[in-house]
Amino acid sequence: MDGIAIALKNGLVMEIREAASGDAGALIAYVEEVCGESDNLTFGPGEFGMTLAEEEAFLRGAAAAAGQVYLLGLVGGRIVAALNFTAGKRPRTRHIGEFGVSVRREFWDLGVGGAMLDALIGWARATATIRKIDLHVRTDNERAIALYRKKGFEIEGCLRSELRIGGSCFDLYAMGLLL
Repeated sequence: MDGIAIALKNGLVMEIREAASGDAGALIAYVEEVCGESDNLTFGPGEFGMTLAEEEAFLRGAAAAAGQVYLLGLVGGRIVAALNFTAGKRPRTRHIGEFGVSVRREFWDLGVGGAMLDALIGWARATATIRKIDLHVRTDNERAIALYRKKGFEIEGCLRSELRIGGSCFDLYAMGLLL
């Protein structure tokens, strides 16, 4: 995917491009910061657990895989958003995949999440294989659910007590978008 530039609601320009292995250090720092800003991710501070070498290898693998893309949103060269999508590897499941996305809190409500989703959907439609995009979202994350619905995702089911944070369990919606 070629890099694209998006004007955000605050007038700043965000570049969306595929991650490269050289982004590993900045991406690890980004993840450690953003996971402390929200309980909507599947890991918290100190739980990411990837070394620089492991992250570099992961990003090289993502760039080489036909059914995977790792997108970064950058403002002034600083990572403000990340989205990782991975499709199934077997013939019966390579047409579907799941993604996770995160956005720095200071960039919430500026159109960053929507732009990242648009980039993913455009990339998926351009492939010869991806026909469905799946995600999981906390049932109480109303802002994210509204965004996903706006982009055409539908709730397909509820996964009970799927996430445990600080002794409390949270349900997740399984949502999907047919392309």
